[in-house]
Amino acid sequence: MTDEQAMWQVQMGDDPAAFAVLVERWEAPIRSLCTRMTGDPHRGEDLAQETFARVFTRRRQFEQSSRFSTWLWRIALNLCYDELRRTHRRRDSVGDLEEEHTEQLPAPEAGPDEQLAQKETASQVRAALQKLPEHYRAVLALRHYEGLKFREIAELLEIPEGTVKSRMAEALTLMSRLLRETEIGGQGANRQFLAR
Repeated sequence: MTDEQAMWQVQMGDDPAAFAVLVERWEAPIRSLCTRMTGDPHRGEDLAQETFARVFTRRRQFEQSSRFSTWLWRIALNLCYDELRRTHRRRDSVGDLEEEHTEQLPAPEAGPDEQLAQKETASQVRAALQKLPEHYRAVLALRHYEGLKFREIAELLEIPEGTVKSRMAEALTLMSRLLRETEIGGQGANRQFLAR
């Protein structure tokens, strides 16, 4: 069953399991996007849950001629933007990340020095990503972390594909500059991130 067919069943109220199918398919990518946009896995989880709550409450607004994925990504991004605006008003700096909650585990075959370097690099990339303006962060997260094509991002954000590519180039330039400015040797972090 396609996403659109499942959503149609959700709209019709014929099959309660159809909504569960959509949540199962999309929960991890939506949580990942929300976590990358906010820099906080707890807020990312909350926003992912809120995204699916909105999908259900607004199920009648979904147009069958649309792609479900585009509609879903847009809901999630709008919730992230709202959260970022609220958070920005509450504190002066977006860079206050709770590192113990956002650490990625290094590769198990790496030695202790390499594991430390990988943790530092991951931390630098996360911190730099959080310093990007939200329109750059969204394009970068959707392309690099969620694997969307430029065309899909353009459709989702309702902007021309050329603008998406321009924002991506500017985002990568800013990330490169931010990573070079880091204290621990941004060259390795820069190369690792840009190689993705």
